[in-house]
Amino acid sequence: MSATTPPAALDGRAPTPPPAPARLDLEAVLAPAERPHGASALGACLAFAWRAMRRIRHVPEQLLDVTITPVLFLVMFVYLFGGAMAGSTDAYLQFVLPGVVVQSVLFTTVYSGVTLATDMSKGVVDRFRTLPVWAPAPLVGAAVGDLARYLVAATVTVVLGLALGYDADGGVLGVLGALALVALLAFGLAWVFALLGIVLRSPNAVMNGGFMVMFPLVFLSNVFVDPATLPAVLEWFVGVNPVSHVATAVRGLMGGGADAGDVALVLAEAAALTAVFVPLTSRAYRSRA
Repeated sequence: MSATTPPAALDGRAPTPPPAPARLDLEAVLAPAERPHGASALGACLAFAWRAMRRIRHVPEQLLDVTITPVLFLVMFVYLFGGAMAGSTDAYLQFVLPGVVVQSVLFTTVYSGVTLATDMSKGVVDRFRTLPVWAPAPLVGAAVGDLARYLVAATVTVVLGLALGYDADGGVLGVLGALALVALLAFGLAWVFALLGIVLRSPNAVMNGGFMVMFPLVFLSNVFVDPATLPAVLEWFVGVNPVSHVATAVRGLMGGGADAGDVALVLAEAAALTAVFVPLTSRAYRSRA
């Protein structure tokens, strides 16, 4: 038997436990008396919204679709088709600018689903689910953060239109009201593509499927042409198309001839999209992620 054997083991008794003061110090370090509070639902949503906006700072290429694309659409349609459509580029600019604002914002909603599909494919959503936050906060925060992208797309289009000579007879309030209205509809529509981002398996599938939906809705509307010149069947579809409703309301707000019924219809459609697709998307998110 060596000389280093504890004295308690010499007579067959169990070793003595460590001193009590040492254990108390360790507990004080690992379990402090006052623990930090968890994030509230609102705080968690704002944090994820801030994350969505910071991604633009780190990946500025994401702004190409909300800055370059509206410019190309507006310049191309005004100067290539303006004379044929309305007799002059100036007259067609008065008609088409509100429509291009709507088209630019609604196309941007597709990327909400693409971004969510990318996060899911990289396992980022699985990491979010381990955080002690309100479960739908990543979805709600991303949707709120995307509002900044919608406003950038709309603002770029309006500023370019004013520079080209558009007369906003509705004034500043009319323009701001038009931007808010189209942003509300885009917020509701973004939940549709968020659902596609969860259900479909890849970001490319979401992008292709999203634009397959958006292109007929936008081009079979009154965004670019007067539906009175269309065949009867297409004219009926344009009349029931929600994109036509928002284009008509935005055209009225920016042009100074807003109709309360047109604005109320768009608000009702935005509320319906949000009420239907938020629960569906949240349910799919919980079951898929």
